[in-house]
Amino acid sequence: MVYLFFADRDVVRARPFPQEAFPIAKGEKFTYNPAQRRDGAQKWRSGFLHARTVMGSSLTSFGAASRIALLTGDEEVLPEVQGSLASVFHTTLLSSRDELLALLGEAALEAVVIDVDTAGDSPESGSELLAELRQLQPDLVLVALTRSRSKLIRQKAEEAGIDQFFVAPVDFGQVQAVLLQALERRRKEVEARLLQEEALSRYSFGELIGGSEAMRLAYDAVSRVAQGNATVLIRGESGTGKELVARAIVANSPRAEKPFISVNCAALPETLIEAELFGHEKGSFTGAHEARTGHIEAANGGTLFLDEIGTLGPGVQSKLLRAIEYHTVQRIGSKISKKIDFRLITATNEDLEEAVRAGRFREDLYYRINVVPILLPPLRDREGDVALLVDHFLRLYCSANNLPLKRLEPDALAVLEDYSWPGNVRELENLVQRLVLLVPGGAITISHLPQQILYTSTAKQESLLIPEKGISFDQEMARIEVAYLEAALRRTDGKKVAAAKLLRLDPQRMKYLCRKYHLQAGE
Repeated sequence: MVYLFFADRDVVRARPFPQEAFPIAKGEKFTYNPAQRRDGAQKWRSGFLHARTVMGSSLTSFGAASRIALLTGDEEVLPEVQGSLASVFHTTLLSSRDELLALLGEAALEAVVIDVDTAGDSPESGSELLAELRQLQPDLVLVALTRSRSKLIRQKAEEAGIDQFFVAPVDFGQVQAVLLQALERRRKEVEARLLQEEALSRYSFGELIGGSEAMRLAYDAVSRVAQGNATVLIRGESGTGKELVARAIVANSPRAEKPFISVNCAALPETLIEAELFGHEKGSFTGAHEARTGHIEAANGGTLFLDEIGTLGPGVQSKLLRAIEYHTVQRIGSKISKKIDFRLITATNEDLEEAVRAGRFREDLYYRINVVPILLPPLRDREGDVALLVDHFLRLYCSANNLPLKRLEPDALAVLEDYSWPGNVRELENLVQRLVLLVPGGAITISHLPQQILYTSTAKQESLLIPEKGISFDQEMARIEVAYLEAALRRTDGKKVAAAKLLRLDPQRMKYLCRKYHLQAGE
């Protein structure tokens, strides 16, 4: 197949023709300069004919202008396209979905304008094409045109992730302005994302994401302890990623290919925790219908991770202490102790020192597990890490749900960075996952964020202070003055002189303000 690119001034139209119709080699080009051509309603005043095979190298670029494509079956728009789009962009006119997809495979398009009414058999086909393009190239600027006033068409186009929507009659001068703004914005977004990706590669360790000083200290600690066999105690609030630290230690240790057994002690009932950790023989207790290997025994040769170790009861603590000291395990109902080679990593969000003082945690076990402590900081103390984590989770969950990559608007990111995150990274991850699934389109704005986050944010307070429609500065200042004057007068039982002293005002100015705002008070 050969594609002919007919150029009328700067407007380029692509048309497919059989390969055998043109005796040219793959990738070869030739030029034809017709004085004039008339083909039905099409008018070609001057131009060039470029032909080449679809399988050749990338299309020749016409200067440094942004390359865009316009897909429409309406020939009447050609003069306006020439005047408004072709004068600024390297513009290719297409008439079918197949032509557009073929061009996307060949050329580095930056934007596509689609007439959804004529792009397929129905406007719904045009909306489906928009969604397909967004899936294929998330960074493509997409603009939709329609003659229909249907809200459903607009809704479907917006759900597909378009950047702008126009309803006929279309002012192509306005389309030009929108494209220029959208292309510049998209270039900045791509540049920022590339910087984020570079930062993500630099500021990560295993599955841990973060470049703050507090996380760098944690990475350094993980690197230092990974090669040894010392027992590690990871401390940090709930949701900070303590198990990820344990996995990072194992991944960089000689035991990386050996078993990694993770146990959440808080999730197991006290009546089962001993059997789960140490195993049991058949018939050792009611319900023990067969012998079972415990978690410690299963970790032989590898690593045992005990999360929330502070929740263990006194009896299990004593037995665990012996297993740590002698690296042996004795199943419930057995008289034989087995030698086990395992490395122990524990984690807690509790104050173990206080638990020791209160008698809830054995002091000797505390010293056994607290050989190498690693402190994982809360997210609120990790300056700059929220943006890195948001970018990571957006990519993770958009990919997992087969969705085009969504982006977080700067004002929304400012709110998230200002939030205290009591649930730490886990809370942030859950929020991003929810936003990926529930927010239509490609942009996550401040309006999509949960109310409890918005109303605890300083950034939100600023937007509440000055709403989008603006305020009357003089009226607001007058309201504030009245509020202070009334508060001072109430505090001084209506005495103006005393109120003036409280507000550090001249008494005469105080009297003037009371007259100005019609405030009744004594002398």
